[in-house]
Amino acid sequence: MNETHFIWTMDPIALHIGPVSIHWYGILFASAFIVGLSAMKRIVKYEGMPQPDLDTLLGYMLLGTVIGARLVHCFFYDPQHYLSHPLDIFKIWEGGLASHGGGIGLLLGMALYRKKHRDVVLPWAIDRIAILTALGGFFIRTANLINSEIYGRPTDVPWAIVFQRIDNVPRHPAQLYEAIGYALTFIFLAVYYRRHGGKPRPGALFGYFLVMVFSVRIAVEFVKAPQAAYEAGYAFSVGQWLSLPFIAAGLVILLKPSLWANWEAREAARSVARQ
Repeated sequence: MNETHFIWTMDPIALHIGPVSIHWYGILFASAFIVGLSAMKRIVKYEGMPQPDLDTLLGYMLLGTVIGARLVHCFFYDPQHYLSHPLDIFKIWEGGLASHGGGIGLLLGMALYRKKHRDVVLPWAIDRIAILTALGGFFIRTANLINSEIYGRPTDVPWAIVFQRIDNVPRHPAQLYEAIGYALTFIFLAVYYRRHGGKPRPGALFGYFLVMVFSVRIAVEFVKAPQAAYEAGYAFSVGQWLSLPFIAAGLVILLKPSLWANWEAREAARSVARQ
């Protein structure tokens, strides 16, 4: 081990309140939604849109994200264990959330909110929330770094990190790579949004989000330690296979803009008609 490699020893527990431990992961996970809610309120005000019930929408998104992330982790990354011990699916405190499932769950949560509340145009909201989801990805991968989880493969590059809570082997800081990628995606989407005066082409923000975020995911997976026990030795990881449909969907949205524009126009008309 090169003596110049950075040694990572950060405690994943931020503070103790009596018998309760507050983890950095929980703080950053909650912060992603709180910051996103605040930013979404500013977007609504900036565009002069009717103020939807964003607090309730946040609840749907949060619940959908957690359920989706948990189920995809259980059934794609360790199906043998969870099929044999189904009650362990509910033990979220033991860790295990998959970002692909979180994204799907977030969208399903928004769709469920839309069925019960007609105060938001779903495709319009998905486009704007894509900006904030990229920022949320930065928060989550930073939390993974603090937890010394989702780390990279052994390496001797100068910027390698030794996650001492795991072992004494220098590794690629895969969490940091992804965090930087998601931060750059957020910056790109935010600048694109502002340059178009808050009225970007329908679907463009979500399309770019899907292509950029999941391209980052595929790239980083090449230096990431295997996340599923059964994928060792595979040329393509589970995370990479799961990313391909998202990239394909993003390309379709970007190359066929009329699909998203027509959907948004129909939803807007229905929303007005029901008011």
